[in-house]
Amino acid sequence: MIDIGLSKMALIGAVALIVIGPEKLPRVARTVGTLLGKAQRYVADVKAEVNRSMELDELRKMKDTVESAARDVEQSIHTSASDFQKGLDDTVAGIKADGSGDAPGLGFESGSTIVPAYSHPGKNWRLKRGAVPRWYKARAGVRTHVQSGAARVARFRPQKFH
Repeated sequence: MIDIGLSKMALIGAVALIVIGPEKLPRVARTVGTLLGKAQRYVADVKAEVNRSMELDELRKMKDTVESAARDVEQSIHTSASDFQKGLDDTVAGIKADGSGDAPGLGFESGSTIVPAYSHPGKNWRLKRGAVPRWYKARAGVRTHVQSGAARVARFRPQKFH
């Protein structure tokens, strides 16, 4: 960069005052300042554009790596699912070929009951309330008994000693 000190600036100002003249110097100084400001803004915009393009390239590379990793995970899940399905089909075929109706390896019994699927309690507050154990409610500070405001005040009012 150009190394301009205070003494050099004073020398440039004195020469400009002599060459340009005192009546035109303020207008020339404003014009030079405006042009320098525009040049600085232009350089800043170019730097910002270069930085954005570099970040965009980095993001594209990162996107490609994430997509390849996702494809690898998806492929491994598909292969493991197909292996599991193949093993399950072989087991079911073996049970049908055996003819006993029991599957001791899987825990199925011929007289076993089918458990219904989980259903969310929705707005049934009794089911929701019963799902959390009392010891957890006591530890978490959940109120289990309804108490009116007046009763609560009376409960926590300091006792008078006679």
